[in-house]
Amino acid sequence: MGMDFDTALASLFQPEGRLDPYPAYDVIRDRAPAVQAFEGQWFITTHALVSRLLRDPGLRVADPGDYDRSWPGWRENRGVASVVLSMLQTNPPDHSRVRRAAASTFTARRVAAMRDVITALAGELIDEMPAEADFISAFAYPLPIAVICALLGIPESERRWFRQRAADLTVVLEPISTEEEMRRADKAGRELEAYFTGLIADRRHTPREDLTSALVAAQDTQLTGEELLANLVLLLVAGFETTTNLLGTGLKILLEHPGQADRLRSSVDLAPAFVEEILRYDSPVQLTSRFTGEPLELGDGVTLDRGVMLTMLLGSANRDPARYPDPHRFDPDRPNVQPVSFGGGAHYCLGAPLARLEAQVAFPLLLNRLPGLALSGSPVRRDRLVLRGYSSLPVTTSA
Repeated sequence: MGMDFDTALASLFQPEGRLDPYPAYDVIRDRAPAVQAFEGQWFITTHALVSRLLRDPGLRVADPGDYDRSWPGWRENRGVASVVLSMLQTNPPDHSRVRRAAASTFTARRVAAMRDVITALAGELIDEMPAEADFISAFAYPLPIAVICALLGIPESERRWFRQRAADLTVVLEPISTEEEMRRADKAGRELEAYFTGLIADRRHTPREDLTSALVAAQDTQLTGEELLANLVLLLVAGFETTTNLLGTGLKILLEHPGQADRLRSSVDLAPAFVEEILRYDSPVQLTSRFTGEPLELGDGVTLDRGVMLTMLLGSANRDPARYPDPHRFDPDRPNVQPVSFGGGAHYCLGAPLARLEAQVAFPLLLNRLPGLALSGSPVRRDRLVLRGYSSLPVTTSA
């Protein structure tokens, strides 16, 4: 009945297998916490080992120097360049410096101050939602774009333009993509760089109370112009599709568990626990990669050399039965839920508090303002290995 190991691993790289990767993760995780496959690449499967390795300072991400060796022309694709030159693909000491600059501007206070803005933006989208709607295009896409645009100081009239370019650019975060997708990512990267170059010049001349102005001020002492530009593009793109996936996936889970949805509708203070369990149950980001910067003791007598690639299966770790009993059940009452969905260690997602806040505000608001909200057709999953979510989620807003 069950899959064998080779079939399970291969299924993650096929569209049918990606629809529901969790049975495959179970088979791969049953083999070992760390499994070698594909010419020396290792897959890390358990919650304990993924958590440990994400925090290991001896591991590194692929940075511009690595890309120079493996893909000398990568800078010609400006979609790729904007991601590779950002803090997402940077190691210490550059990463520490850039991260510090970004963290000093993207503060907990700045995020907390967005609650009223998020509530107002979500309320507007709910007011505009037709009786028959695609939840992704009517709410899950426009809300994160509106929030990040408000944070960066980008006018409302330009959000739709940003949404398309951000969507085109996110394909560079995937290990598998077509030539046409990469061409669109390059075009989007060029257009976003041109826009942000103008925005930076404007804020340098006339600072405002927005994140762009704060980053421009930090640039004078801590960032190069290239780093400032790349990280503005990163804030837009990384803060967008991942949160869209969290909102779409979360709503589908809630509508499939009407008893739980009723609890959240009547007790808004349950929202943080619900959001953590949604993140654990079906993570918007399924995997992330690291390389050994020095020999690494994996455990069980296994030591890896320098330069070995590790793929952390975040989705597998989040459903590890050793960490979460009965892991395939959605249970917002689980104690001590700590999903690895936002990574960990030096590269822990800077936008995690904002994504959490958007979801914590949105779900109770949707359930209360639209009591008849229900699924009304077949959802369509985006065929992606890394960024997991729906491209379409048909709903009806009136019972």
